[in-house]
Amino acid sequence: MKKRNILLAAGIGFAVGYVLNQQVQTHQKISPENALKNAKETFKKSSPISGSWIYMKPEEIEKNGLRYTAYRGGITRNIDGENKQYEFYVDVETGGVISATETE
Repeated sequence: MKKRNILLAAGIGFAVGYVLNQQVQTHQKISPENALKNAKETFKKSSPISGSWIYMKPEEIEKNGLRYTAYRGGITRNIDGENKQYEFYVDVETGGVISATETE
């Protein structure tokens, strides 16, 4: 009987651990490094990138009446031989670029 109880407890522990791991994986936020990688891939579709940066601490922003937690970063692109700088925000939850504006 003791063996059966041990196997039952181990099975339940494994099942609970598996379910909790799945929940953590689905609600895990994107890292700043991956956010920058996503932004760079998006910008590369239009023109080459010569530099990039990102703040490691997320910020609260509002865009079109919606509140986001986002990383702020920047990209330098070479367009027609001229370097242009852009500032962008990447959503912490999805990794998608929320907004991008050219800076001077």
